[in-house]
Amino acid sequence: MMAAVEKFGATSIEVSMSDIGARARVAARAVALAPTATKDAALAAMAAELRRAVPAILAANAQDVADGEAKGLSGSFIDRLVLNEDRIEGMAAGLEAIAALPDPVGRVLSAWDRPNGLHIERVATPLGVIGIIYESRPNVTADAGALCLKSGNAAILRGGSDALRSSSTIVAALRRGLASVGLPEDAIQLVPTTDRAAVGAMLTGLGGAIDVIVPRGGKSLVARVQTEARVPVFSHLEGICHVYVDAAADLAMAEKIVVNAKMRRTGICGAAETLLVDRACAATHLLPLVEALRAKGCEIRASAEVMALVPGAKLATEADWSTEYLDAIITVGLVDGVDGAIAHIEHYGSHHTEAIVTDDAATAARFLNEIDSAILLWNASTQFADGGEFGMGAEIGIATGKMHARGPVGVDQLVSFNYRVRGNGQTRP
Repeated sequence: MMAAVEKFGATSIEVSMSDIGARARVAARAVALAPTATKDAALAAMAAELRRAVPAILAANAQDVADGEAKGLSGSFIDRLVLNEDRIEGMAAGLEAIAALPDPVGRVLSAWDRPNGLHIERVATPLGVIGIIYESRPNVTADAGALCLKSGNAAILRGGSDALRSSSTIVAALRRGLASVGLPEDAIQLVPTTDRAAVGAMLTGLGGAIDVIVPRGGKSLVARVQTEARVPVFSHLEGICHVYVDAAADLAMAEKIVVNAKMRRTGICGAAETLLVDRACAATHLLPLVEALRAKGCEIRASAEVMALVPGAKLATEADWSTEYLDAIITVGLVDGVDGAIAHIEHYGSHHTEAIVTDDAATAARFLNEIDSAILLWNASTQFADGGEFGMGAEIGIATGKMHARGPVGVDQLVSFNYRVRGNGQTRP
């Protein structure tokens, strides 16, 4: 890791980060004008370079994982950090999926004619330079770089310090792919230091070089970004995701969805953290759902009411209801129907992802219409909260704000627009 950190040498972080920003700005102009075929060729080359680099990526990742284990990082954190051949192949396939998407740049979003003969078009344009600040997950490095390229943007990536070796090796492969088709390598840059001052420098905008910041990480990271950023932010807050099992739910379906939502991968932002069960079906549904979770190794933290019905559960504290565990732990409570579920989620949720299990279409409609979260699912697992599962190829994160981007942030969310007006000599009276 020291070799990566020492790339700044004796130069100050502020000066070095300014240089990164300046180079990204130059590269952004080139990729903004790159034809679709060139960008897609670059993505294919980047995927090929990732596959060729598998041994080097695995070796770098093994060092990162060993360091993480030595530090006592949690099992869920290690799971997010670990790469294997299948995960690297998934990264490469994700790049190819992004290449297959329609180019968002240059799309005519709307067009109309004015009575005076002016023809007006609203056309999608790149954002410019996107700064992405993320924690631990090295696969985000490939996803973010590829999404920015496809949408005609340059990327400055500041990954988690625990994955610096892995991310550095991945970025090296991506840059080789860019160079192979004649695009500037500086279209994708990784900040080569773990010093948090580099994050502070990015949040200032690097002298106007960065157009938008995308944070992807825990509450403390996002809070810092929102407090200090001097450029627009696509907020990716914690995923306090809920599954509500309604009285009209099929129990077998509910068991399958609840177990998958919590236990498929506990360390991702779409993992369910709270299970809410309708009091009207507690006698028939509650214990089977809890036992199905326990059978997979999940710890149950419950309300006092649930504890009376479920032997061996731990009493949930007030803080538990608003905690993103990212681990094999779930909080369980009873609510009075869909009204109770909506009220609970509004109070404790993070506006990320919520699911309802029910056979009652009217109840599902109320849940979908009345909860103010970025992603809402009916009879499906919260683990589908993922840009790849939405057909976007990949995502930078799940935006929980309401401005510009919401939900999975893919290529279509990484563009702005301008207005193009064509006339034939009109002047304004």
